[in-house]
Amino acid sequence: MSNTTTLTVEDAVKHYKGPRGAVIHALDGVSFTLAPGETLGIVGESGSGKSTLARLLVRLENPTSGRVLLGGTDLTALSPRAMRPYRRRIQLVFQDPYASLHPRRTVEQTLSEVLGVHGLAARGAERSARVTELMEMVGLPSRLRDRFPLQLSGGQRQRVGIARALAVEPDVLVLDEAVSALDVSVQAEVMNLLVRLRERLNLSYVFISHDLAMVRHISDRVLVLYLGRVAETGPWREVSDEPLHPYARSLRDAGLVPDPGRRAETPPLRGEVPNAAAPPSGCRFHPRCPVAEDRCRTAEPALLELRPGHQAACHVAADAVAR
Repeated sequence: MSNTTTLTVEDAVKHYKGPRGAVIHALDGVSFTLAPGETLGIVGESGSGKSTLARLLVRLENPTSGRVLLGGTDLTALSPRAMRPYRRRIQLVFQDPYASLHPRRTVEQTLSEVLGVHGLAARGAERSARVTELMEMVGLPSRLRDRFPLQLSGGQRQRVGIARALAVEPDVLVLDEAVSALDVSVQAEVMNLLVRLRERLNLSYVFISHDLAMVRHISDRVLVLYLGRVAETGPWREVSDEPLHPYARSLRDAGLVPDPGRRAETPPLRGEVPNAAAPPSGCRFHPRCPVAEDRCRTAEPALLELRPGHQAACHVAADAVAR
């Protein structure tokens, strides 16, 4: 498979109507570019807008404003009919591997249906052979082809979900918390599988997680979301080892570290993510930030390049780098 597709998100905004006329700010001006063969990790707490962004990328929802371009084509401007061939090129792997599979369809039926809908393999021997190939690709033994989701383990179900996404030979996979519901040992197996598939098929990934350590394992670059805005983005090593934004530092320090003597550099995050229907003024992180200043409460920080290829939206970080 040859992947020459670039995915670009330009100033994506997604607002929902809440009760009593409230406006829920799920995303507010998110932009990034994903190069062919690259993996972009997107990390943030629940309520940061990660799953909303995933649904926008594959056109399960439309943005309030902004654009999503795949290979130069604006997906947000396409009709459902015109969008159909592009759905093959960008696929979503869901978080819950049980809820995303039809409970009354076997593994073979699930994979065969996708091939039939997109006209990728004739019925009979050709389609059966392709199902076998897909199962082998994701490490599923052939004895499972007649099993229903309830008869599979969580890791096996997620492998079926990955195989279903790969059946249409996409350029981009959007993985929305694709391993978070699995046991730790199974997470490692599925992560290693994803790495092998990326190299074998030359795939691009948007890998979404609440765990910065998990994102670090697979990503070339990392984008940190907080309450619908980009807090920081840059090369994975810099963002995970030397984060500029206090929120990114808190996410790093919240991860499990195999060193009981190590102390976190920042205090634990206090409070909860604010209500997206009434986001704070100024920097949205300031009510929870350990280094917030008066200006952080009133002036929204711009997303600036503070190191080569490394951007952060923080007044304090910008001043520190400028010194």
